[in-house]
Amino acid sequence: MSIDSKFLNLFIKATEKAAIGASKFIGKNDKIAADKGAVDPMRRELNKINMEGTIVIGEGEMDEAPMLYIGERLGTLNGPKFDIAVDPLEGTKFTANNQPNAFSVLAVSKKGDLLSAPDTYMEKIIIGPNLPKNLLDIDNGVEKNIKLLAEATNKDISKINACVMKRPRHDKIIEILSNMRVNINYITDGDIAGALSVIGKNPKNDIYYSTGGGPEGVLAAAALSCFGGQIQGRLVLNEEEKIRAKKLGIKDFNKKYNIDDMIKGDIIFCATGVTDGDLAKGVKDLGNEYEVTTFALHKSKKINKIITNIYNK
Repeated sequence: MSIDSKFLNLFIKATEKAAIGASKFIGKNDKIAADKGAVDPMRRELNKINMEGTIVIGEGEMDEAPMLYIGERLGTLNGPKFDIAVDPLEGTKFTANNQPNAFSVLAVSKKGDLLSAPDTYMEKIIIGPNLPKNLLDIDNGVEKNIKLLAEATNKDISKINACVMKRPRHDKIIEILSNMRVNINYITDGDIAGALSVIGKNPKNDIYYSTGGGPEGVLAAAALSCFGGQIQGRLVLNEEEKIRAKKLGIKDFNKKYNIDDMIKGDIIFCATGVTDGDLAKGVKDLGNEYEVTTFALHKSKKINKIITNIYNK
């Protein structure tokens, strides 16, 4: 079952209003205010939509409100049932420090079609479209995966571009990639933008290889599924996080999730730029108006477009 196309513009409006709210805190060194600036308008817009929406990927659990928390119900509660994944402000640090690649993002599916992942770490390997299904496996190890990718893309290993988040936990991955003479493109934050650098007309990277956020993994999977990209992820859980994961229905803590495990049906994905970035341009303050740019995808309708809208102040 596909999602009615009339919903796309309503969800775009939610990320656009969130981006405008966050943009008021660009460069003000206040991550918390920037996040709240995005959360409140996003919630307001989502609550106007004739739907019965449930947050399955959010900013933590219920006791962490006023964030959009896992299990929160949204909309008029009169209409189709949707599962919603949100990150009202991906890149709170980028916003606070006026750096690129901050955006507001959400993904929407029919109820039951999105993996409900806890707010924990997830090991991830991500590649673009037009490659053999389930080509790579986390348990292969870095060297084998890179060799398989080089073979499938018909590239020399020295021509493979890998995106890695610069973190001490990735030292071993970086060491192996360096020894193999793979080109490494580092990111400091911005897990979703890094993950999506493997898709598009001229992708920057052939592979994203990092452990980042579980929620961000599912949001990235939503966009990847519209492009035919691939992701494999495995949650990294301590004992306390295993209890939280169990509450969300996760029984196998070592399960490797491929894209079809994360995204089961039709999907809408919207990302609106807060600061200029790879996915979309940032919010422009034009004096009496705001100009906003959104990267919008709707899988079943084969929609893949960049939209620019103007809002009066």
